[in-house]
Amino acid sequence: MMKILLLEDDRILCESLKEFLELEDYSVDTVHRGPDVFDMTYKKKYDLYILDVNVPDINGFDILTSLKESGDKTPAIYITALTDINSISKGFEIGADDYIKKPFDPEELVIRIKRKYQKDDNIIYLNNIIYNPLTRELKKDGHTIGLGEVQHNIFHTLMVEQNKIVDSYTLMDFLEQPSPNALRVNLAKLKNKLGIEIKNIRAQGYMIENV
Repeated sequence: MMKILLLEDDRILCESLKEFLELEDYSVDTVHRGPDVFDMTYKKKYDLYILDVNVPDINGFDILTSLKESGDKTPAIYITALTDINSISKGFEIGADDYIKKPFDPEELVIRIKRKYQKDDNIIYLNNIIYNPLTRELKKDGHTIGLGEVQHNIFHTLMVEQNKIVDSYTLMDFLEQPSPNALRVNLAKLKNKLGIEIKNIRAQGYMIENV
């Protein structure tokens, strides 16, 4: 289980983020003051720090600077209302891996964590979509999406063959009454439901391109 240390002085926001992250099966410890980070990191090893910048006693920039200087290589995400380019640049120079501006959707935080820090070679990412081809679980913006069997089979095949052309006959095999028109209808429904681009490669087939 991934262990996260969350520094946020807004106690309501802090508790909300903790609950949300724990629903995703992360282990989350929280602190509200800068110096408490050092106490927690002395006691326990974490996989990720999520640090607010403007907190009491010592700000998030100085906290991460001290941690890095002590040899702590734990990745860190800043969450802050600061939006000026100098603050953002400073955060990355210190050693932050990512930066999220307040206010933000907790789903965005989860997607970034999963994409950058939670290593799972089975997971396939496409913009705001996360797909596990082994369990066939599909999520968009953190919410589970259900597809009918036909459309799910088409989607699955295109996703596992990302950036490759899948010929039309392979995809039509999933249809109860195979035809080019029926395939186009199902592809159009997929595109509208998931907000994805499925390219039609003339006289060859279809492809989901992930660049």
